[in-house]
Amino acid sequence: MASVLEVNNLTKIYGSDENRVKALDDASFSIEKGEFVLIVGSSGSGKSTLLNMIGLLDRPTKGKVFIDGIDTTKLGDNNISSFRNRKLGFIFQSSNLLSDLTVLENVLLPRQIGGTNGSAEKDARELIKAVGLEPQMNKRANKISGGQTQRAAIARGLINHPTIVLADEPTGNLDSVTSEMIVQLMKSMAKKLNQTFIVVTHEPKYFGVVDKIITIKDGRIFEAEQPSELEVIA
Repeated sequence: MASVLEVNNLTKIYGSDENRVKALDDASFSIEKGEFVLIVGSSGSGKSTLLNMIGLLDRPTKGKVFIDGIDTTKLGDNNISSFRNRKLGFIFQSSNLLSDLTVLENVLLPRQIGGTNGSAEKDARELIKAVGLEPQMNKRANKISGGQTQRAAIARGLINHPTIVLADEPTGNLDSVTSEMIVQLMKSMAKKLNQTFIVVTHEPKYFGVVDKIITIKDGRIFEAEQPSELEVIA
């Protein structure tokens, strides 16, 4: 299978002289289409920096990030936003839904921003049904539960059929039972849609068997295959 993501010798340095911090140190790895991947590491290890580089929210000091074979480090500022909206879906720790909009309206937003409405509403309704929110479809986002808002966020992250969905601590604000439900939902959607997911988490225990685990320690990349191997690396 062809890689949908290639990270080559990625380095990110903040500050200079005595304040110089190397948040990422020569990181390299690849991810194939349909893989469900975890990024784990202690606070300050560099995992959020890595996600920001992949998500085109920040630029590396050196190295390259290829998405669908395109060197994203060469994209101009005017092209980054449209590329990000087309190729990447995002799920955050806080769902970041707009409280005054309905679930359906929130899920539609990325498609509307991209200006490609077409079958947008039909796609959005199908995704909302798939994540188990059909009864809440026309409710405002501030009228549904935390677990339901994360379900809506998953649907929103999938609406543009992105190459990669990036999830940053998607269970961080949820109780253990709801966290497990959200994890199983993401994994089932990944399998159903052959969708690539990259998830930053400090709770790999909820995820069980995944395709790949990338562990970051002091900005450097280590790879393990399953959560049981993390004890050796930590």
